[in-house]
Amino acid sequence: MSTVLFFSFIGSLLICMALIPALTASAWRFQFIDVPRDRRMHAEPIAKVGGIALGAGTIAAVLLWAPQDRMILASLLGGVVILLFGIWDDRVGLDHRMKFAGQILAAAIVVAYAGVRVTAIPFVDDQALPLWAAATITMVIIVGMTNAVNLADGLDGLAGGLSLISFTGITYLAYQANDQMLMVLMVSVLGSLLGFLRFNTYPARVFMGDAGSQFLGHYLAVAAILLIDPARAPYSPLLVLFLWGIPLLDTVGVMGQRLWQGRSPFVGDRNHLHHKLLAMGLSHRQAVTVIYLAQGLSVLCAVVLRWQSDAMLLGVYAVFATAVLSVFVWSSWRSASPTPAAVPSGEAPAAGVAPDAMRAWPLQGLTLFVPLYLLACLATPGKIPAEVGLIAAGLAAVVLGSLVIARGTAFAVRVGLYIGSTCAVYYAQMSSRQSPAEWLSPLTLGGAALAVLVVLTIRWMGDARFQTTPLDYLIVFLAVVMPFLSDLTVGAVQLSVVTATLIVLFFAFELLLQMHQAMVTRLGWLTAAMLGGLAVRVWWA
Repeated sequence: MSTVLFFSFIGSLLICMALIPALTASAWRFQFIDVPRDRRMHAEPIAKVGGIALGAGTIAAVLLWAPQDRMILASLLGGVVILLFGIWDDRVGLDHRMKFAGQILAAAIVVAYAGVRVTAIPFVDDQALPLWAAATITMVIIVGMTNAVNLADGLDGLAGGLSLISFTGITYLAYQANDQMLMVLMVSVLGSLLGFLRFNTYPARVFMGDAGSQFLGHYLAVAAILLIDPARAPYSPLLVLFLWGIPLLDTVGVMGQRLWQGRSPFVGDRNHLHHKLLAMGLSHRQAVTVIYLAQGLSVLCAVVLRWQSDAMLLGVYAVFATAVLSVFVWSSWRSASPTPAAVPSGEAPAAGVAPDAMRAWPLQGLTLFVPLYLLACLATPGKIPAEVGLIAAGLAAVVLGSLVIARGTAFAVRVGLYIGSTCAVYYAQMSSRQSPAEWLSPLTLGGAALAVLVVLTIRWMGDARFQTTPLDYLIVFLAVVMPFLSDLTVGAVQLSVVTATLIVLFFAFELLLQMHQAMVTRLGWLTAAMLGGLAVRVWWA
């Protein structure tokens, strides 16, 4: 199962990252362009093809590596339906009735053929809902969450980041319940999301469109319902309220405000939570970061309180929901209407920039240490599957080709670095797990030293070419937290250590690529050598 999870994640990440540039190049021809309008937060036309790549990467990974049973195939069929309706909407602009028709059709497929239903009742452990009631409630929930995530897609990286946090929480809870099928579904969408957010974080170069936001909402609803199925895990059905978090509360708040003001709940406006935070004076990055923090707190409550009583869960959620919805009540008392501008946030440069001499050595150390660390991973004895060798050889050929023809080099190098380093670190950690002094192994200590160099480089370089984003803060938080989740293992590998190490490595790659343009070519040769080493290691146990 560990191999299935690994390839599902890497496969969806690679497919999504490969599709986005190709789809973006043809977006104007097929009219998948988001043009700035009155409720838009961007000033230039942007391709809205990210959702196509995100959905395709997720579905392809599940089809390639997940067990092909009726439930998975029917769930994917529902996802395909909602994705196709979303693509249609992005192309021609459907009215809300046609959107609802597509959402209801997708939900009906999942309920009727996959058997996904809400059967448990809070506060009543020994009684299940009748079949007709369970099916009706489930369809309402799926359609509702599909629209909730769609409505939350208002700032760069917002809907994707919120979904990433929720899916991460569901993955952990599924792991705790040993629900391997749900874990495969989750790591597939997590890989695609990370690939998409690479292009969508502020300032966005591509949007997910309705295809992406509706697909994520549908997927999130189905995943949460599967998680609380009594036949799969003993979790309270109230946990889904925390997992859905901000998108659900934002929808409740904005529609409640529209009804209170005597307007249709389906007519768009600028009264969403992110609009209100911008109206309070927060910048784009600050607003997204605040919403990420709130969503993270909500999902953290689901993880921490997963074994608590329904009364405790409902009480904590009432406090959290009141705090979030109070923003809507408070903002309605303000006389000034929200007028956020679609301009960069103009973050001030970090204080305390070090002198040039001090700024140089962490970056030089990073330039030297990254190749050495990757070499150490490749030199760690252990068996690497033949499939990994074939993928590595193919990627090495792509990277070498981009270096020779001098086209698409930066993208090819990034993909090669990300995929190759993930494979190298994963199988190196699998081998080093056999050591009793795991936390004192050279790879673990080397990862810690690499983290120090990354922090010093970011802190001291004082260069505008590398600007942190809300997604960076989220990833750094995961890097800090993951090593403490020592019980999170996949097969023989401690996933927490692997994840933290990869996060540090990815930051190091981005620092080197963005701080030195000439470094792209040098890292290209390093990437080709690393991938070639992985291919050779298949026959060198």
